[in-house]
Amino acid sequence: MMDCTDRHYRVLMRQISGKALLYSEMVVAQALHFCGAQEGKRERLLDFDPIEHPIALQVGGDDPVLLAEAARLAEAWGYDELNLNLGCPSPRVRAGRFGACLMAEPDHVARCIEAMAEHCRLPVTVKHRTGIDRLDSYGLLLAFVDRLAAAGARRFSVHARKAWLEGLNPSQNRTIPPLRHDLVEQLKRDRPELLIELNGSLLNLSQCENALTKVDAVMVGRAAYEHPMAWVELDRRLHGVQRQPARPSAVVWGVIPYAEAQLRRGGRLWDMARHLVKLVEGVRGARAWRRQLSLRGQARGAGVEVLEQAARQLEDQGL
Repeated sequence: MMDCTDRHYRVLMRQISGKALLYSEMVVAQALHFCGAQEGKRERLLDFDPIEHPIALQVGGDDPVLLAEAARLAEAWGYDELNLNLGCPSPRVRAGRFGACLMAEPDHVARCIEAMAEHCRLPVTVKHRTGIDRLDSYGLLLAFVDRLAAAGARRFSVHARKAWLEGLNPSQNRTIPPLRHDLVEQLKRDRPELLIELNGSLLNLSQCENALTKVDAVMVGRAAYEHPMAWVELDRRLHGVQRQPARPSAVVWGVIPYAEAQLRRGGRLWDMARHLVKLVEGVRGARAWRRQLSLRGQARGAGVEVLEQAARQLEDQGL
């Protein structure tokens, strides 16, 4: 998710789950190619902290040559997976001829997948919708998945809504088209040999556990970003890892070493702290804590002492 799943947020989520596969923001293959000569630009697009493993690089693009180059870079940078975004319906993405609009061109997408798979040893996966516009029959979805599987796609992360490319903005495309978990479940029944992942309005662990009785994996986006502490038992309940669930104060303490390193490189505290404000909700004093962290975190020259104080305040409240 653009402006959400950056490296700072991913480090936060690693304090909550050590097992979940994390995704980068979508990186445009064309940008990776043309920024190569610009000092530090490629690093800003691709760098991540070792604590983020396992991590997937999500790319957008429609040029097999540029996507092959992105595949080589993803492997060289140490990513664990390469994911092609075929689900974003935004006008800007569509103008660049990538994202959801490519679902209308399965043969061309297959060539892209083949190029990516040929130029790296990483699993190449795809994220897509159940359909677009009037191209939304189950038969077309099945044929699309079959074509990409033959080209080398290793997992299909299906947002269980079709996308309207005209008339709806990206936010509306997340809510207005009907949710069709049944189509994704049918896809798994019809293609049991493929890895099928369900995405779309999975709001809590119980819903994820139920979905995992019908598909191979689940992908959670905004519910994890908006309510990170709702997922503290993810490793225990979904992966069988017996670990003490993190408290909000422990999450803040956990990101401080990373924040110190980023500040030494010239980063701003607020770029990291803005994600932390979502840690506390529904308890007495939560609003005041968020407001105080926001004010102090945005101040010029703010350092990790802001996070240390925020962590201590949470500890004083037993959080």
